[in-house]
Amino acid sequence: MLWDWFLTGLGLVMLLFAGDSLVRGAVNMSLRLGVPALIVSLTIVAFGTSAPELLISVQAILDGFPGLAIGNVVGSNTANVLLVLGVPALLATMHTSECNTHKSYLQMIAASVLFMALCFTGVLNWMSGLILLSALAAMLGWAFIEARRHRKANEDEAEIEGADPGLGWGQIIFFLVIGLIGLPLGAKLLVDGSTNIARDFGISETVIGLTLVAIGTSLPELATTVMAALRKQADVALGNVIGSNMFNLLGIMGVASLVGTIPVDPGLLRFDLWIMLASSLLLIPFVFFKMDITRFWGVVLSVGYVAYLVIVLT
Repeated sequence: MLWDWFLTGLGLVMLLFAGDSLVRGAVNMSLRLGVPALIVSLTIVAFGTSAPELLISVQAILDGFPGLAIGNVVGSNTANVLLVLGVPALLATMHTSECNTHKSYLQMIAASVLFMALCFTGVLNWMSGLILLSALAAMLGWAFIEARRHRKANEDEAEIEGADPGLGWGQIIFFLVIGLIGLPLGAKLLVDGSTNIARDFGISETVIGLTLVAIGTSLPELATTVMAALRKQADVALGNVIGSNMFNLLGIMGVASLVGTIPVDPGLLRFDLWIMLASSLLLIPFVFFKMDITRFWGVVLSVGYVAYLVIVLT
């Protein structure tokens, strides 16, 4: 069992470093090629931070653990709101009242409702995957149109956090290679270790996906959001969560459903999917009513996540 815990920990560490490397390399390559910053944020950066979830979900299905795949995504989305926004707010108030994320937030809610509706059919198959990926393509198309409008109006001047225009091509390629090699290796180690732990403790793969794997794959988003909160960049923090949640539901589960059929655990239908949706709806005051995520709300969100974990594990 100690070896399984070691593999799980090593997989998480590899995912963190490889994901950061992939994002850094991809962002700087895009800047060199002149791709708009907004498009990079919504596509390459979103893919980079969500790549661990994607690889783990696909690997879990190939290894015969579909419950781990869907549990990972549902658990990650819940963690992204309650944990990834709650913990940074404990360190510094996030001035979300200054953010304009109305349209993206509504798209995230629409993606959540669509995903839940497909789950209530009892199984996610290739048809479900095509529907989810089509919705993702539509949202990316909208983002591209918005980006062109911003560029024409000279409004897209925001810098991408971590971008280094002076980074050489050799270093960019090095970061890309490290990311592309490290992510699948880390995903493989994490899936093998966590599923063995699940069997040893008699815990289902779905529960492990909702807890251990979900928290592990949300660490890149948590690290980014903590830095954004400390640097008073609430738009980065909130946008990071909204974009990641959309990509998790539409992109990751879309691809995973094409790889193999995913039966939906009845427990997800009764509880976890509704918690995922409820946690997303908690953002309404901060998105529409100009409220800041203060330390008080940080405590509320963090305690809410701990309570969710206790319920799931018991």
